Amino acid sequence: MGSDPQFAKYPNLALAQDIFTLTNPSSSSTSRQTSLKKLQDAISDHKMAPLYRHLAHPTEGLLNSSGEGSASRPATTARRTNGASQGPSGGIRSALIDFPWSEQLYEKIKLENDTELETFAKEEADAAETAGDTEVQAAKGKRAEFWARVGDKEKALSSYEAVFEKTGVLGTKIDIVLAIVRIGLFFNDKMLVKKQVDRAKALVESGGDWDRRNRLKAYQGLHLLTTRSYNLAAPLLLDSLSTFTSYELCSYSSLVVYSVLAGSVSLKRVDFKSKVVDTPEVKAILGDGEDKLATLTGAASAGRGAGDEDMNDASSSTPTPAPIAVNLTTLGTSTDKVAEMETPVDFTPLAGLVRSLYVGSYQAFFLALAAVEESFLSQDRYLYEHRVWFVREMRLRGYQQLLQSYRIVSLKSMATDFGVSVDFLDRDLAKFIAADRIPCTIDRVNGIIETNRPDDKNKQYTDVVKQGDALITKLQKYGQAVRLRGSERG
Repeated sequence: MGSDPQFAKYPNLALAQDIFTLTNPSSSSTSRQTSLKKLQDAISDHKMAPLYRHLAHPTEGLLNSSGEGSASRPATTARRTNGASQGPSGGIRSALIDFPWSEQLYEKIKLENDTELETFAKEEADAAETAGDTEVQAAKGKRAEFWARVGDKEKALSSYEAVFEKTGVLGTKIDIVLAIVRIGLFFNDKMLVKKQVDRAKALVESGGDWDRRNRLKAYQGLHLLTTRSYNLAAPLLLDSLSTFTSYELCSYSSLVVYSVLAGSVSLKRVDFKSKVVDTPEVKAILGDGEDKLATLTGAASAGRGAGDEDMNDASSSTPTPAPIAVNLTTLGTSTDKVAEMETPVDFTPLAGLVRSLYVGSYQAFFLALAAVEESFLSQDRYLYEHRVWFVREMRLRGYQQLLQSYRIVSLKSMATDFGVSVDFLDRDLAKFIAADRIPCTIDRVNGIIETNRPDDKNKQYTDVVKQGDALITKLQKYGQAVRLRGSERG
């Protein structure tokens, strides 16, 4: 199994979600107040002076529009927009709730940071004099974790790299790289994340143990999700469901949401059924009562939240709170850390989306899609920037699934099936037809949609003709460029 992972505690990615919530126009005022309280408590408890300045400083802070003893600063002030420069909020929006700056608090926690750094310096010096390289590396590792804890991106990266260079243990090297990946995720630095994920893959392939190989799958899947590579992210995230232990990356509830959404938009219908609809880990959370009882044992169903969540409204004499996701991997061995990470989530919209898409209940599918956008896509920092694309692709998937069963279908009947107006369906389909995403034509005069499904041979013939024409054109241009006349040969 390998040794326990190191450097897995910081940074706390849940704080990055709280920062995003403060800037998210779709979040409720209650959730903003809750996130603000959590963020302020974390800054105070963990002495996060660099992050506090990065977010709340009256002239340099990403979120603050007013400061203590200073003039208000317009939220529209120009700031760097490069992905490597964005803060945890994932953009340059100012906070929708006041994030006050206190010079007194900043100086207090900064002084505590300086005291802690002096302790690390003394510990390193003592280790260098009286102990060996292992103790020196351990002291340097504490310093790197300190910078990750307090939210200083650049110093954390340089400290981790310094530890990496002096480390000979492969497992520790992988843990350091994964810690750097989380720093990139915290500060929404996609280029850093991509580079470090590739670095971690190379290290794992050179002899990493099963546990770190398994953890890397979740890291890869989440990275691909943030870059809108849902087709590549889906297999990795779905595979991670049965062996997930990377709670430093995200909660199991979040992993379920990411896996189901990625699979719903990218997998073919056969794979969608086998890997999403019928997967035990998904059934244990999104299934109805019978599905859950078939998936979980009696002891499991007696656990906290294991038998409360249903895809449909449960018939109960008393209302039940939103369920907590059941990770079958850690069931019965859950630690306090796991329990703390998991929060109640209402999976009803997600369950409705999966069920209605699979059974072809398209009006319910559109309603569930709207609910998923409101409850998940618009509230999650990794999903938010892709929400419009996701909704469009899911509408396309619904249209394609219905049209593949018919040669000709009435425009009015299809609009009725989806619960939309004929005009809306006409406009929406026209965009996909123009982009060659749906092989059909709309006859608005007769009010019908006629599908054009060329067989594979015709498609291959058309592709060969197109590619052949392009090749001939290139060869002709090349010939003109290199043709030598008789007089030039001499």
